[in-house]
Amino acid sequence: MLTYLTKNDFRREFIYLRDLVYELVARDMKQRYKRSVLGFAWTLLTPLFLFLVFQFLFQFVLKVEIPRFGPYAFSGLLVYGWFQGAIIQSSADITGSRELVIRPGFPAYILPVVTVTTHFIYFLLAFSAFILFLLFFGQGVKWSVLFLPLIFPFQFILILSLSYLVASANVFFRDTQHIVVLIFQLLLFLSPIFYEAKAVPEMYQRLYNLNPLVHLLDAYRTLLFGGLLFDWVPILVIGIFALALLSFSLNVFLKMRFRFVEEL
Repeated sequence: MLTYLTKNDFRREFIYLRDLVYELVARDMKQRYKRSVLGFAWTLLTPLFLFLVFQFLFQFVLKVEIPRFGPYAFSGLLVYGWFQGAIIQSSADITGSRELVIRPGFPAYILPVVTVTTHFIYFLLAFSAFILFLLFFGQGVKWSVLFLPLIFPFQFILILSLSYLVASANVFFRDTQHIVVLIFQLLLFLSPIFYEAKAVPEMYQRLYNLNPLVHLLDAYRTLLFGGLLFDWVPILVIGIFALALLSFSLNVFLKMRFRFVEEL
């Protein structure tokens, strides 16, 4: 009987958290487009306009040796954008949600989950639109694009693990969010978004490959443009690292959460 009640309680708690995440994600998405005439259409229009600009610049203005450089760079920006947007916003998850955090019994640990999930939805919409644009403009995509969802969990867990760290740190050290913005400004050029990873000199390759975006971007582009399955080894390494980091960062978050209210 005790086992049954324990499982039942766990099930109720899971359903409660699932519904709470759903409501908070829906709230965030509604607030983003509040009083907007086009609303969620902007999620598709924004990547469309950016894609057209990239196509024009890199097809008629700037000559780059990388084939299909417009789609190549744009796909990198979309993947990078999920990283950047989710982690930067997560740095203010606790400090910007005081009315929720101070409520007795509120599970503050779901706030980074909400932020990462919201940005994941934006990423999915934009990336789906990007693939449709490629088909519409005759660029074409490979059959291997069907395996793209295999990458999503690895990137999601990695982003979430980093989000717990920055969310916790920013409560006690408010410069954290500014440092995170600075790091991502540098990471934009330290990741193979506008160039190929192989262009980095050999002497720096070992250090450069420590950046998980190098391997994630390669996996995305291999499926999109290469018509091949990506190399599983670096992706699995990222997954193992992300799970270990998530365990550590969530543990740090849960230990610090009792001090959040007094710091807010």
